[in-house]
Amino acid sequence: MQFAIQIQQVHKRFGSVQALDGVSLQIEHGEFFGLLGPNGAGKTTLISILAGLARADAGSLTVMGFDVVRDYRRARRSLGVVPQELVFDPFFTVRETLRIQSGYFGLRDNEEWIDEIISRLDLADKADANMRQLSGGMKRRVLVAQALVHRPPVIILDEPTAGVDVELRQGLWRFVRELNRAGHTIVLTTHYLEEAEALCGRIAMLKQGRIVALDTTRNLLRGVSGIHVQLRLAPDRVPAALSARVVGQEGASRIFALDRYAQIEHVLAQLRAEGVEVQEMEVLQADLEDVFVQMMRRG
Repeated sequence: MQFAIQIQQVHKRFGSVQALDGVSLQIEHGEFFGLLGPNGAGKTTLISILAGLARADAGSLTVMGFDVVRDYRRARRSLGVVPQELVFDPFFTVRETLRIQSGYFGLRDNEEWIDEIISRLDLADKADANMRQLSGGMKRRVLVAQALVHRPPVIILDEPTAGVDVELRQGLWRFVRELNRAGHTIVLTTHYLEEAEALCGRIAMLKQGRIVALDTTRNLLRGVSGIHVQLRLAPDRVPAALSARVVGQEGASRIFALDRYAQIEHVLAQLRAEGVEVQEMEVLQADLEDVFVQMMRRG
């Protein structure tokens, strides 16, 4: 079976730093895949190797069946990358930038698709503006447009909504969802875990260059151990016996971490014994942030 992306035992070292340590994964055609991890986990290094900007020390990578080293041209033609950094040429307009990007891939008469991208990313009123005149959010939109200009079947979004406003974020995700429904494979890296939870069908988590979790989003959420209970107390004090259970505060409410549901009654009994009344209670559902924190804490 040919995968959209296939990565096998990839290693990469920068001096004394082992950036990637035997990473292997396969991403199927049409997936919306999340690649998560803390800063320095190896996400951007892996993307750079896929895009041909760096070479792996060992291992193999293919995009749409094309080896990123031996068949670089076709592998790169199959891939669109939205980089994390705001990289742009200050001497051209938005439309000129997209025409030049089309030329890199040997595309002529690409105006119709360029017009559609400009429209869908709400860049129409900036199409003839110089790149250096754009705000950071607008420059981010142009980076997305550049990644899409050659209609690649595989699109990698490396922190695409970092530092952009809510309106752009929502518009971008609507467009990307449509691309995914049309058959494009999407790979997303983001520190906004709620985005990954809402969008990605499957997720890999990297830590220190190794994959520490790889499963469907649903299965990862099911695997979270423990529960959180949010309580508003009167008076607002926590008995000493329960203080170690408090992991946060939301407004006037305390958040307690419990190992299982049966412990809720134990907490309530201790509060009653101390004369503390529970005014509000909410059992919080586990989210991807809980999964992420647990995975990163493991040895």
